Amino acid sequence: MGLFDGLPVPPDKAYLRDDLENVDESWTVARFDSLPHVVRILTSKDRDGEIQALKDQSDIVEEVVDEVVQTYHGGFNRAIQNYSQILRLFSESTQSVGKLKVDLGNAKRVISARNKQLQQLWYRSMTLRHIISLLDQIENIAQVPTRINKLIDENQLYAAVQVHVQSARMLEREGLQTVGALQDVRSELAKLRGVLFYKVLEDLHSHLYNTGEYSSATPSMNEKDDAIPTTTVAAFAMNNSQSLSRRTRLVKGDNHVGASGFASSVDGGSSYDGHDDDDIHDGADNTGKDTKNIPRLPAWLLECTPDEFVETMRKNESPLHVKYLQTMVECLCMLDKLAVAGAIICQRLRPTIHEIITSKIKAQAEYVNTFRSGVGHAAQTATTGLQYVKGQLQKEKHKNGTSLAGSLMAVSPVTPVMAPMGAAQSAAKELLGFILDTIVRIFENHVVVGDLLESKSSKQAHMNTPKSMVGQMSGNLDSEASQATGGYTIGFSMTVLQSECQQLICELLRATPEAASADAAVQTARLASKAPSKEKRDKSEDGLTFAFRFTDATVPNQGADLIRHGRNRKGQNVQEGYGSASVLPEQGIYLAASVYRPVLQFTDKIASMLPQKYSQLGNDGLLTFLENFIKDHFLPAMFVDYRKGVQQAISSPAAFRPRANPTAAYTPSVSKGRPVLQGLLTIDFLAKEVLGWAQAMPKFSGDLVKYVQTFLERTYERCRASYTEAVLEKQSYMLIGRHDFENLMRHDPASAFLPTSLSHANNHIVDAETDGVDLEVSALLMKLRPIKQESLIRDNNKLVLLASLSDSLEYIADSIERQVLISLFGNLSAKASDQTEIEVKQTPVHHKRNSSLPPKDLASFAEDYRKLAIDCLKVLRVEMQLETVFNMQVMATREYLDDQDAEEPDDYIISLITHITRRDEVIAPFIAPTKRNYIFGGICAVASHASIKALAEMKHINLFGVQQICRNTIALEQALSAIPSIDSESVQMRLDHVRKYYDLLNMPVEALLAFITEHDRLFTATEYYNLLKVEVPGREVPEDAKARMADILPI
Repeated sequence: MGLFDGLPVPPDKAYLRDDLENVDESWTVARFDSLPHVVRILTSKDRDGEIQALKDQSDIVEEVVDEVVQTYHGGFNRAIQNYSQILRLFSESTQSVGKLKVDLGNAKRVISARNKQLQQLWYRSMTLRHIISLLDQIENIAQVPTRINKLIDENQLYAAVQVHVQSARMLEREGLQTVGALQDVRSELAKLRGVLFYKVLEDLHSHLYNTGEYSSATPSMNEKDDAIPTTTVAAFAMNNSQSLSRRTRLVKGDNHVGASGFASSVDGGSSYDGHDDDDIHDGADNTGKDTKNIPRLPAWLLECTPDEFVETMRKNESPLHVKYLQTMVECLCMLDKLAVAGAIICQRLRPTIHEIITSKIKAQAEYVNTFRSGVGHAAQTATTGLQYVKGQLQKEKHKNGTSLAGSLMAVSPVTPVMAPMGAAQSAAKELLGFILDTIVRIFENHVVVGDLLESKSSKQAHMNTPKSMVGQMSGNLDSEASQATGGYTIGFSMTVLQSECQQLICELLRATPEAASADAAVQTARLASKAPSKEKRDKSEDGLTFAFRFTDATVPNQGADLIRHGRNRKGQNVQEGYGSASVLPEQGIYLAASVYRPVLQFTDKIASMLPQKYSQLGNDGLLTFLENFIKDHFLPAMFVDYRKGVQQAISSPAAFRPRANPTAAYTPSVSKGRPVLQGLLTIDFLAKEVLGWAQAMPKFSGDLVKYVQTFLERTYERCRASYTEAVLEKQSYMLIGRHDFENLMRHDPASAFLPTSLSHANNHIVDAETDGVDLEVSALLMKLRPIKQESLIRDNNKLVLLASLSDSLEYIADSIERQVLISLFGNLSAKASDQTEIEVKQTPVHHKRNSSLPPKDLASFAEDYRKLAIDCLKVLRVEMQLETVFNMQVMATREYLDDQDAEEPDDYIISLITHITRRDEVIAPFIAPTKRNYIFGGICAVASHASIKALAEMKHINLFGVQQICRNTIALEQALSAIPSIDSESVQMRLDHVRKYYDLLNMPVEALLAFITEHDRLFTATEYYNLLKVEVPGREVPEDAKARMADILPI
């Protein structure tokens, strides 16, 4: 900031500022010393220049001074003139004050002379003013009834209550109590007080149940797109043969709540979120001012007088319907009608909820009826989705002509509509979910109103109660609060709402609260004799006392007795049914599965709404009732029903009867005709159904899984018995039980074709070093000679049963593992996405066999079923090998010294081929090609090994005998190659080996020795020695032949 910055220099002479800045600061100090400047000029070489510079600076300063003087000269003149004016005015004021003092003195002398007359006149003027004010008030009060009626017509109820309360207070003033002309006004206001009360109560009632003008109404089911699945409507239409009409939409407002006393539409009202605040016009908008940032008043408060409540509503950010409920409660409080209003709400709560539920169900029933005309073929197509097994299986028939799907449905304790994924379940879940959602919205309003009533009644009680009595009342706050609100509390409303929901659920399940649990009735009778303590009331009760406690708490006097007696008598509080049968295709106890999840969600929502003081009520309510009902009634009944179905399935004569068409090829899909045994297919169907119930009720999945394990255990025992019956006392069954033979079969490369679990499928590794296992197996089987026919399974029906049983057991094992994987992934996803799900409690199964062994899981049962399936395959494979040995053991005892070439194979070869071909034909439709390869794949190795070993027991053989054996091998090769599942190249290679071995008999001994020298590993040493041992006509064997062979192949 420069020294000369504040000087008034004009813009055209701005250069003067720069020139002033160039002046040295030594010229501007307070005490100027000129000596240095004189010395500097005298000692300067250019004295004239220095002097000229000082003159230039002097001219600049003088010019600046001239500008300053010109600028401030006018101001100085005006200041002097103003000061002279001030002095003149002060002088004149002094003179005027002097004259005023003289006039006041004269007025005082005049007024003091007539003081009493002035007081009288003042008092008269005040009296007249008061009279005029009273007359104005009387005139205004006379117009109050008309104004109140006008405000009521305009739905300005709060303003009407304000006017009424103000007018009533005005009439109680001392000056107006004796005015006779106001008696009519008083009577009209008394009547209007009742009209206002019932009008406010009517609006409060309608908004409590979301049927008011500002309610947050729930859209009806028919207003939601695709609210009703096609399966639901189709299944309902298939169970009802009435005439059908075109699909239409229900019109709002057709249904009225008759029991409530007010004509109001159940489905009517505003949009989902109520009226938008943007549609409410504030009167302040007409002033033309910008009111965007000013909170707007709701429409029903536009005509009211501003007060504290109005300002609270202006600043309140609650939803519109909550504001309206708060306004109605405030009106009741101003009318001093909280207790009466609470009593009336209590009286109408149960019948209103009953009527709302009934109307919703009726509306849904009418909506369903509109679909009937359009169902037709589409309904039939939709219902097939529910009957997932029926489908293609209907094409397959039993021998008696009945369909397999029909047999499965007949064994199941529930119809396809009532199945876990059936139309009745989805319809019940959707209907109950919709109704419970409506109840939740209603309860949300009751929480708001109940909380307001309790808070305002407590305030009034404290205001009207002396301080000395506050300590006495502290111990009885709950009863006093309930009396102040007419018995209406949040706990009461929740109890009644859940009680009605319980009645609806009992109707869906075809159960009654009284008959739901016998032990609950005993417990209720026991508890009725003594009053429960506060600690016991705060705890949830066991059993099904929920129903009785609800009715005792909510129905006064004779109403409770009526409900205890099953509601058989007619009375005011007796409710009829809800008519749910008109919506649901079927009702029954099995709907508990579809009811569970909506009730669980309903309980969570209710618990989240409850204030802290009522939080304990959420632990003992509808969910407790339903869980006790499921645990004590539904699960035992389900176990009994499905146990009967399982017993019927496994004890039926057709349960283990192969049912495939012998001419049909095997297919791996059940829907396309996989020949699974009917008994096992039915068990799989029932197990999946029970697991479907477990999925619908996760908390009880432990019990239901144990049921499935029990059923699988009994089925496994029945399968084991059928298997044992088929193989009992047979040599193949005893062989696979030997440790050495079982070890050989486990190392056999053919074991790669055996069934494996889904998680280890196609993981078999064939070891090249195990190629000699078949030789060891063949040698072991050869040691069993002579094999008797009685030790073999000669009945093809038993072989077919073993094949079909193996395939069926494998199907069941795969199905069990698939269900285990589904449940595993389902549990993982449920834990990640749904934290509100209740933990699964492992409750004991009542119907269970005692065992010291730990319980098995489903995976263990799958492993047991698969092991039994493998045993069946092993028996079949060994049986085919034993059949081969049995037929070829004749070869060692026969002398091949034919004198001519035979044209046909030997009889034992023909018999073997016939048996193999026939067994392949009868087994083929019942088992997969890979399993056929395993069953018949061991025949060739045994036959080739037996053919070669037979030479050691022969004494004589000629050239025609060699040709006969070769012809036998060719016939056997053609028969085995005709089986599609057997590797023809492997068969050809093994039987070529046999023919090559017998062809060596045609060689001279010298040529044979030379061949052995070159191919010492083609056959074993013993087999080469057997070539010299057997006598061949026309072949000379030197004496040293064996010694020479010993040099080549030392033994």
